Amino acid sequence: MAATKTLSAFKTKLSGGGARPNLFEVSIPSFPSSVLDAWTADENDSFKFLCKSATLPASTVANVDVPFRGRILKVAGDRTFAPWTVSVINDEDFNIRTAFELWANAMSKLDDATGVSNPGAYMTDAEVQQLGRGATLNATGNDGDESVVLRTYKMYDIFPTNIGEIALSYDNGDQVEQFDVEFQVQYFTIGQSSGDSGNEKSIN
Repeated sequence: MAATKTLSAFKTKLSGGGARPNLFEVSIPSFPSSVLDAWTADENDSFKFLCKSATLPASTVANVDVPFRGRILKVAGDRTFAPWTVSVINDEDFNIRTAFELWANAMSKLDDATGVSNPGAYMTDAEVQQLGRGATLNATGNDGDESVVLRTYKMYDIFPTNIGEIALSYDNGDQVEQFDVEFQVQYFTIGQSSGDSGNEKSIN
């Protein structure tokens, strides 16, 4: 027989009240030097604010079917990494969108389709952090000025393959423009923080 579950018992299992999808931060510390030399720490800081949405990246481990005497044995196959998409709020400077357009143009120019041929010259790394509702503790034991990082996904050797449209219309009043950017990901690593203790467990 199964034990009866109560709200009080459920409360004790829901650590931190549950992770919140609106508490996150996305960072692209540097653009490929062949693409944009002006992507500074300030530009990345702006991107952290203007990146409206993202995903914790997905991956799939395929199965391989091995026939045996009328039955199928399923064994683990290769892992594949799904594209990673972010949504960005567009400001009147167009700085973030311009940076991504320059990145795409470096790989395949708009007018003649030429571009950088060395993959290492147009790829870079990025990370997305799932934040907690609490704050880190400072030296005095009080809440600090940094949010607790619950988990960090670092994507390696990414590059954009789709810079989304921005719909323009007289009907779109009281709105701020935004656009999506889809990246291809070679692989990612996972860092799992234990919250206030500051210890980290890596999943590589």
